[in-house]
Amino acid sequence: MTESTGLTYESFKHWRRTFEAGFWLTLYTLNALFNSIVSQIDHPGTPAWQPWLWEWSSALMLLALVPAVVAFVRRWPFHFDSWRVALPVHLLASIPYSLIHVGGMVLIRTAVHGAMGEHYDFGPWWSTWAGYEYLKDVRGYFGVVALLSLYHLWVARLQGEARLLAEPEVGPPVEPVERPERFLVRKLGKEFLVNARDIEFLQAAGNYVNLHVRGREYPLRVTMAGIEDRLDPARFIRVHRSYAINLDFLAEIEPLDTGDARLRMKDGSEVPCSRRYRAQLKDRFGEAASVA
Repeated sequence: MTESTGLTYESFKHWRRTFEAGFWLTLYTLNALFNSIVSQIDHPGTPAWQPWLWEWSSALMLLALVPAVVAFVRRWPFHFDSWRVALPVHLLASIPYSLIHVGGMVLIRTAVHGAMGEHYDFGPWWSTWAGYEYLKDVRGYFGVVALLSLYHLWVARLQGEARLLAEPEVGPPVEPVERPERFLVRKLGKEFLVNARDIEFLQAAGNYVNLHVRGREYPLRVTMAGIEDRLDPARFIRVHRSYAINLDFLAEIEPLDTGDARLRMKDGSEVPCSRRYRAQLKDRFGEAASVA
């Protein structure tokens, strides 16, 4: 089945990082701007710069924390089938998130107030943080998690999400289920098949393994250990804790001084090879520095 036209992951990925950075920057800038105006209206007798300092110091810290939340969501993603496990983990993570946010903004406010010749009083730390700041931060934290989860779902649909072909309920399977020759990829409501022999390399990413096929990435919800046992060992080999390659697409092996190696695939991609797995390559290719 042919893939849909229009916006593709291949075109989107070239400006994906710019889009992500711009989104969060725009979101927190607009939020700080509107909150500053409202705060200034709510505090008519306060010097005009103070409400703006309060809101922008908070926004700067929240923006600085976004990469940490992104990494944490990648490690503990929210899915319909795993949210009960992820929820308590994220509740615990929201505590240091809030403490860093509040601690950082208090330092910024204290420094600016000091430069203006004034004293900044945050108030009783425990009651102010636990009774007010954390209640706001936990809502904000899960708001960020929700946005990231929706975004990851959209990206997964855009790039195509692979799955193993299940054994049919009636009749014999169309291929070996334990070692499939093809993977079913669902992309923007359409389905097509990817041959296992066309997979150039595999990369672990949280609860997924990305299948790299002709410059495209298809996430498969499985662990690296789980998929490794179902690939043809004559063609695929593990080269790193997070990577496995198809030997048919290996172009060059570059030894490194650390004992590790850098693998160059025929499409120009580079894959790390750890010292632990480099011996397996030596067993297959001897001391050759490259393969045809």
